Amino acid sequence: MAKHLRSSALFVAAILIFVACGQGTTTTSSPAGGESAAPPPTSSGESAAPSGSAAPAGAIPEQGVDDGSTITMWSRAATETRVQSQVDAYNATHQNKVELRLVPTDDYVGVVGNAATANELPDLFSADVVFMPNWTSQGLFMDITDRIDGLPGIDNVGQAHIVASSWEGRKYGLPFIIDLSVWMYNKDLFTQAGLDPEAPPTNLAGFADAARAVQALNIEGTYGTYFGGNCGGCNVFTWWPIIWADGGDVMNEDGTEATLNTDAAKEIYRTFGALWDEGVINPESQQETGPTWTEPFPAGKVGIMPMPASLQESEGMPLDNLGVTAIAGVQGGESTFVGGDSIGLSKDSQNPEAAWNFITWMLGDYNQVEVVAKAGNVVARTDLSDNQYSSADPRLVLFNEVAGVGKTPFALHFNAAYNDPQSPWIQLFRAAVFDDADDATIDQLNDGITSVLQGN
Repeated sequence: MAKHLRSSALFVAAILIFVACGQGTTTTSSPAGGESAAPPPTSSGESAAPSGSAAPAGAIPEQGVDDGSTITMWSRAATETRVQSQVDAYNATHQNKVELRLVPTDDYVGVVGNAATANELPDLFSADVVFMPNWTSQGLFMDITDRIDGLPGIDNVGQAHIVASSWEGRKYGLPFIIDLSVWMYNKDLFTQAGLDPEAPPTNLAGFADAARAVQALNIEGTYGTYFGGNCGGCNVFTWWPIIWADGGDVMNEDGTEATLNTDAAKEIYRTFGALWDEGVINPESQQETGPTWTEPFPAGKVGIMPMPASLQESEGMPLDNLGVTAIAGVQGGESTFVGGDSIGLSKDSQNPEAAWNFITWMLGDYNQVEVVAKAGNVVARTDLSDNQYSSADPRLVLFNEVAGVGKTPFALHFNAAYNDPQSPWIQLFRAAVFDDADDATIDQLNDGITSVLQGN
């Protein structure tokens, strides 16, 4: 079995933006001066390289067909903004049209499972990268090994998602949405609290102290921090990097044994438990199941909290007020959860060539730079990590740098163990943070996670 934790060093530059070679059947290089333009679709229905000039080194050419087909596609609602922007850009420049269905995130696994049983999956669907081992092992995706291996420029595509989307030596998916976790803080609130807005915390204790300082301002409706207190995926994404930053692990290499009862893990629970007892955490956190966990920070109501590495998420909050720093461990260090969504052709696809056209366009220069990177998001190609948008903002530079010290977890039964609303992981951290569970209880609950990971 593939290793449980995969270093993202191979995937460092996957934080850039994709400039999707823009149009249905034509690929172009970006014009001089750093501007990229999307060429109009041709009428041939076939993807072809433009004549007269060679594609830039590392470019991803459009393949498949752009013949006016309707491409059905599903994604989870948690990625709506980033998925919709890419679909809109594709539909505006191609004869093909993507019909996107956004499924509530908590319902996604069930919806996909039911459709797979009925042989009614769409042409394309994306999946949280940690779900890919389970779904590829069940045959939900079409084998696209030859397509991936034969795609020019594939070596520049972030490998972590490809590895996580492989099963028994075959490849089924490619990176679609690249997501990282970081600590974000409100510089105005830091200044009001007497904190240096240019000196963010470098360990877990510093995070807690900063949250306490903001809470001491006693601003009505504003809290020191916020977290998804009833959301397994939220705390996988934002707490596990604290453990990794200190050199620890959360599971064994095969993803069959949990180690979420270590001293480092217990220090996380104790830290957030103390903040909860002191009233530093917004009380709504206790019942936060995930859909709204990122909303309080951009509303300017939180001093510091873990967030997805996307400046796009800061809508409603002036960017000048937004501070970003890497997630640190109990002792220090840095890490991140390299997550997001992979995408592939379903086993039931009726339009695989048109669907492949969307995927290859999605990985192209125009989309990655002018859609993804321009919006302040991480790109899926290492050769585009240094682009005109990322280089102009030190926060985006930090995103790129922290990607190289992050990890992507691997476990066949990841959803049941960690993300499911009834998962034993949720039971563990809720007991530890809200109920001050003792070490013996934490050990027992950790054993429960291991049991689920082993398929029991």
